[in-house]
Amino acid sequence: VQLQASGGGLVQAGASLRVVCAASGRTLPGYAVGWFRQAPGKEREFVSAISRGGGTTYYRDSVKGRFTIARDNAKNAVYLQMNSLKPEDTAVYYCAAPLKGQVASTALGAYEYWGQGTQVTVSS
Repeated sequence: VQLQASGGGLVQAGASLRVVCAASGRTLPGYAVGWFRQAPGKEREFVSAISRGGGTTYYRDSVKGRFTIARDNAKNAVYLQMNSLKPEDTAVYYCAAPLKGQVASTALGAYEYWGQGTQVTVSS
């Protein structure tokens, strides 16, 4: 599966953004999807993940209550709604998928397919 992340941008602290993960063809419903981010000079870290059906979600502690992951399998897309953004949320955001049929995971190593990333910059 080929993934593409979009929707990043430059916003002020406290603002909202929605990043979108789209897949080539109508393939995304068969995959769990995770969002990761990587800030300059830091390792890539888990942000959120959603199961294939959308019934199970995971979040890193620092985004709980601010970020919401959702999917629309009819539109072949997964969304990450980011509210109350903070400067420390600044990073390149990547969406990723494990092998088809595998469950969602918080572990970076569980993901096989990666999109190209979208830059999110939050100014103070």
